Amino acid sequence: MPISGGDFEQCYNAQASVDTETMLGLATHVSQAANDKKEIIPALKKIAELPEEWGAADHLLGDTGFFSAANIAACEKAGNTPLLASKRDSHNLSPVARFAPDTLAPDTDDPVEQIKHRLTTKAGRALYGLRKQTVEPVFGIIKQVMGFRQLSMRGVEKAAGEWTLASLAWNVKRMNVLRTV
Repeated sequence: MPISGGDFEQCYNAQASVDTETMLGLATHVSQAANDKKEIIPALKKIAELPEEWGAADHLLGDTGFFSAANIAACEKAGNTPLLASKRDSHNLSPVARFAPDTLAPDTDDPVEQIKHRLTTKAGRALYGLRKQTVEPVFGIIKQVMGFRQLSMRGVEKAAGEWTLASLAWNVKRMNVLRTV
């Protein structure tokens, strides 16, 4: 990130893969990429390293920052069905659109077009809707409630360690809530 005087400030992109049922963070990583386009492949690698007894991820939900043909291909290669938004959609559909029958799938083998169509179906909208009630609250609570708004360590490895600790603190907090339910 450029700052005054022509110098650059060190910035990091912290990522977390979150389970939609428990809201537990399953995998984290940190990069210096300015956007999320290159963050799917590292996330898929981390998810693949998880113990088999935890089960397998079958869907990967991501906002428009993650959308690219390469990311869709990487998800499908890893055995995940990607639901990556290609554009910003309105939050509330009209009742007519909400209850209308799903349109027919496009007659194409292009995975990008298939994903775009999948997100317009009732099942696709319901599944994608889990993203905003799963990962967004996790980041919001870590930032606002736990007060973790910035990394204090320099260097990607140290920043990753700090992000891992913050994510572990979230998981301990969340496991306590799940234990009492």
